[in-house]
Amino acid sequence: MKIFCVSLGCDKNLVDTERMLGLLNRDGYEFTDDETMADVILINTCCFIGDAKEESINTILEMAQLKTTGNVKALIVAGCLAERYRQEIFTEIPEVDAILGTASWDAISDVLKQVLAGKEKEERFKDRDTSPAALAPRMLTTGGHYAFLKIAEGCDKHCTYCIIPSLRGAFRSVPMEQLLKEAETLAGQGVKELILVAQETTVYGVDLYGEKSLPRLLRELCRIPGIRWIRIQYCYPEEITQELIDTIRTEEKVCHYLDIPIQHASDDVLRRMGRKTNRRQLKGRIADLRRQIPDIALRTTLISGFPGETQEDHEILMEFVDQMEFERLGVFAYSQEEDTPAADFPDQIEEEIKEQRRDQIMELQQEIAFEKSGSMVGKVLDVMIEGKVVDENAYVGRTYMDAPGVDGLIFVNTQAQLMSGDFIRARVTGAAEYDLIGEMCDEPAQ
Repeated sequence: MKIFCVSLGCDKNLVDTERMLGLLNRDGYEFTDDETMADVILINTCCFIGDAKEESINTILEMAQLKTTGNVKALIVAGCLAERYRQEIFTEIPEVDAILGTASWDAISDVLKQVLAGKEKEERFKDRDTSPAALAPRMLTTGGHYAFLKIAEGCDKHCTYCIIPSLRGAFRSVPMEQLLKEAETLAGQGVKELILVAQETTVYGVDLYGEKSLPRLLRELCRIPGIRWIRIQYCYPEEITQELIDTIRTEEKVCHYLDIPIQHASDDVLRRMGRKTNRRQLKGRIADLRRQIPDIALRTTLISGFPGETQEDHEILMEFVDQMEFERLGVFAYSQEEDTPAADFPDQIEEEIKEQRRDQIMELQQEIAFEKSGSMVGKVLDVMIEGKVVDENAYVGRTYMDAPGVDGLIFVNTQAQLMSGDFIRARVTGAAEYDLIGEMCDEPAQ
């Protein structure tokens, strides 16, 4: 039995996919990267915004055709789309044999066994607020030198635009001893960079230990041999503590990088979004981070065209972006998601205006990013090698400022023979748009 798998959406979803693949591998199944040769197709879906929903549906429809034209004996749909539209999937796409909710990935082997035995329309759904499942083997899909460590599930923030709490449930931290054991296992498999993810990482441990425990978790992870970098994503700015800042600054393995999705900078828009910060507080938090960790790289995410966003609100956001000079920034046009409060807000904005405002922000950010890249010329940085440039004496890698898949790269010229996951030092010699160019050197990092 050969399995073809498609994982859509965020890196938190990818962790669930890797766990399902690990369980299937443990039970003796084989895998293929050619869907036409597959006996089983597994799709882990996303439906966070409209584009993600459309991609998930189109992928299911495309794979469903192989039920009649290929060798496929079982088509299984898991994840957020399955959780949200469980009945509609079976009704509208009868080729689907089984669906698993967001908390039921650990049932994949039993579900597949039932389907292959001839049972029709198998489904598994746990209470969305159930405790995160116990450790399971993972089949890494990231190349083996870095891995995502999901430290919590669900979210309690209930932002008015977001469907996640109804898909993933309330915030539940993974016990620290379980995370440390998983991290040790990953390190033993050759992982050198851990990327901590959750719907929100900053409140890790409040439900289990009665206090924010991310700093303590970081310190424990730093003790694990083999781990070189630890990167933190999805930090709500209002939840960042002085202890967390101190830990990032003093623990050598923790990258001076922080992902703080602020969504907007107009107080009126932030209030309608249900966010817990205002523009003054955001400026203060960013100033604190930059003052205490001068070389920190800050990433953020914004939403353009939220219901009721005026031209003045947009200009406030543009001014904020111009002033804050984020090292990394992404913008999404607002997606009107059913079953969210914002979907019923008055003054919904036309798609053309949403996209126009998004493009204006990204054009501004492009100028900022180019200046930031240019300012790096002459600096010496630690670089994690990701692969070789074909037919050239050069490698592609990442610095501490770059998370995989969303940030920039550095292209390093060298005659040395390197492998993915190797750490080297490189002097930056040039910049090309969002990426850097460098040459390998022996000087200490600056």
